[in-house]
Amino acid sequence: MTTTEKMMSEHKFFHGKNILITGGTGSFGRAFAKKLLTQFSPNKVIIFSRDEWKQWEMKGSSPIFQDSRMRYFLGDVRDAKRLSRAFNEVDIVIHAAALKQVPAAEYNPSEFVKTNVLGAMNIIDAAIECGVKKVLALSTDKAVNPVNLYGATKLCSDKLFLAGNAYVGARGHPTFSVVRYGNVAASRGSIIPLWLKMVAKGKKSLPVTDPRMTRFWITLDEAVNFVIECAQVSQGGEVFVPKLPSVRIVDIAEAIAPGEPIEVLGVREGEKIHELMVSMDDSRHTLDFGNYFIIVPEFTFQDKALLNRFLGERKHATLSEGFVYSSDNNPQWLSTEDIQKQIKQLTTHEDY
Repeated sequence: MTTTEKMMSEHKFFHGKNILITGGTGSFGRAFAKKLLTQFSPNKVIIFSRDEWKQWEMKGSSPIFQDSRMRYFLGDVRDAKRLSRAFNEVDIVIHAAALKQVPAAEYNPSEFVKTNVLGAMNIIDAAIECGVKKVLALSTDKAVNPVNLYGATKLCSDKLFLAGNAYVGARGHPTFSVVRYGNVAASRGSIIPLWLKMVAKGKKSLPVTDPRMTRFWITLDEAVNFVIECAQVSQGGEVFVPKLPSVRIVDIAEAIAPGEPIEVLGVREGEKIHELMVSMDDSRHTLDFGNYFIIVPEFTFQDKALLNRFLGERKHATLSEGFVYSSDNNPQWLSTEDIQKQIKQLTTHEDY
């Protein structure tokens, strides 16, 4: 498919549809809504979130968020009845709402379970009840071999969404798929804006938990574009994993404060040295689609007829035995100079 054909396909896919984004006032939700309104032709873009001030702030932050196609719907994913009302006549749900802060999860586990796990169950039930066509749930690398409660709740959420495909009956929808990627570079609460503020205030040494640490690098625009692509090609049951470059945390520190020392703090509770997006166990039923991987449901992968129907005409390659997709074994790396260029672009982006 040429670039022009792809753009036409994307435009047609979203044309006239009602699209709801849970957690829509966050960095991703704002950027995704803006992309839909400026480059596609949806009928409605619905922001579903629980904070009326953030909705008011979003609406006033840009003329695009006052577009006649925008809707602002107050509600919490914990409230099943409210979700059912919000999902009325909705075609596509992008589920971005979650509690995410790792230390907060360790101290408030029940709250994370209520939002990330029970909230996922409510979305599945409401989507089936209201006849939504497609649901894409955003996940995280922390759901892979989780070592903290946040990751465990997201693993549980992922499993629930994938299992949701078994409950739709003969009508075949909604389809439920998962999109997994790591922390978005320079998003709210991440290390880059924190370090930039420290440098601006005259801080000479930047705090690093462990100098060995590596991470995958994805920008907000890349995350939005990847979800848009996944929304079009998803069949239901996939976990989509983008292929991304890796960065060393010490290289990010050097890019932000060249020549300055780092202050080693030690690994925090629930923190990993390296990000993992496809484990060795998952790789047995994972396929390579060029610019991304798809983790196929295991029962589908083992049934040739089911797998052929699932894949259709999608071209793919199998992975080598023992394959692992981790930020430390990645063939793609950003240099300090690459990171500096990226940060300069990111910090001028109005959505950060």
